[in-house]
Amino acid sequence: MTQQVVKVKTITSITHDVLQIVTVKPHNFSFIAGQAVAISINKPSWENEIRPFTFTSIPTDSFLEFVVKVYPSHKGVTNELLTLKIGDSLILHNVFGAITYRGEGVFIAGGAGITPFVSIFRDLRSKNEIGNNKLIFANKTKGDIILERELKEMLSKNFINIIADENIVGYAHGYISESFLKDHISRACENIYLCGPAPMMESVEKQLHYLNHKHKTIIKEEF
Repeated sequence: MTQQVVKVKTITSITHDVLQIVTVKPHNFSFIAGQAVAISINKPSWENEIRPFTFTSIPTDSFLEFVVKVYPSHKGVTNELLTLKIGDSLILHNVFGAITYRGEGVFIAGGAGITPFVSIFRDLRSKNEIGNNKLIFANKTKGDIILERELKEMLSKNFINIIADENIVGYAHGYISESFLKDHISRACENIYLCGPAPMMESVEKQLHYLNHKHKTIIKEEF
């Protein structure tokens, strides 16, 4: 794919360590909900520092949106994003991604691994096809939950949060376990979408295996 430079339209902090970045959308630019694009910052010494960011906008939007967790202590690309101003620009490289919607199922996300699912759910909402999809979202604290209100509006009772470091009424407490998955995933479930930190994904995959969910039913992308 030819590199394309896009200007930043808005930058918003949506949690204590997550930015929502909206850019201009190039003419005839296309992607599938759930995919990501390799991005670098159009600044001296940063043009070749390429990182993957997932689209949280949907293919029919007139703009591109990315929700990005920042790591200031790393002094890397995400920290540099904190210095971006409206009118600055990003460089888009190749579009890629293993997670695309294959039908109703259960989505399991850890932290910023929610991002491909945001685009998928928004796309389904635009088509009035949310259906009976379910989301299990694991985070350390309530303050880490990305786009909680919007996800709740879209999924209602099928939006299930589990929080590791806080015990809050109305939220499951702890880590995703085999028994937790058994309670929330039917044996008949044909599609399980999984995205999050590698250790979390490895653990969840093992638990799904013990529950006799076949490998082919798991659609995953390491975050």
